[in-house]
Amino acid sequence: MDAATSSDGTLIAYEQRGEGPTVVIVNGALSLAADARGIADALIDAGFRAVTWDRRARGSSGDKRGSTPEDEAADLAAVIDAVGGDAVVLGHSSGAVLALFAASLGVPVRSLFLSEPPLRFGVDEPAADLVDRLQRLVDEGLGEETVETFQLEVIGIPREMVDAGRASGELAGLAPLAQSTVYDLLLTTQVSVPTPEMRAVTQPVTVLRGAQTFPMLITGSDRLAEAIPHAELVVVPESVMHRLDPVATARVVRERVA
Repeated sequence: MDAATSSDGTLIAYEQRGEGPTVVIVNGALSLAADARGIADALIDAGFRAVTWDRRARGSSGDKRGSTPEDEAADLAAVIDAVGGDAVVLGHSSGAVLALFAASLGVPVRSLFLSEPPLRFGVDEPAADLVDRLQRLVDEGLGEETVETFQLEVIGIPREMVDAGRASGELAGLAPLAQSTVYDLLLTTQVSVPTPEMRAVTQPVTVLRGAQTFPMLITGSDRLAEAIPHAELVVVPESVMHRLDPVATARVVRERVA
């Protein structure tokens, strides 16, 4: 992987493949650049250059204690600059929130595709002390417990499924991403209600969601599309239960990007 240098000096690892207009993919929580390979491959097949990257505190990217959502926005800016400075951005889950937030701060984005952003609009927010609790667990070296708490209290995964993940070793595999859960929660709580600047972005905005997905994501996606005057809401039936369908999503992007 190549590396871009963010504004605070953090190295952000990225990979670019394919030929054509550039699409930078922004992953959601507990995921790496490699987890976007499916959508990257579909975009390449559709005639794009696909860029995947590890958000800070993940995989091959660096980190800096006390990082903020603004730092993550700067990371996206650094990646876009490194691949030519002109990119469509496709964000999934918290990656969709980051993409929109970054655009609202002036990060150069050609157009936005926002897949199932977990925006709560102030409803059923996580506990106010959860960021601090997650950070304490990270500082104590309790990576599995950090991920478990994030899954239970932020994502809302049932206890029996989390316990099964621990038994199978899934939690242990995700433990190295523990610090990133703090950053995901910081971002999604800071802009749980999209800022006026987020609602006023001038780039073309397409909000995507599945027909069968979690109720909060349906509400968040639909409300965001309503909040941005020129946004288009596209329901992608092939994307089921917060799993972005690569081929169907690439088709939506291809139809809207010259």
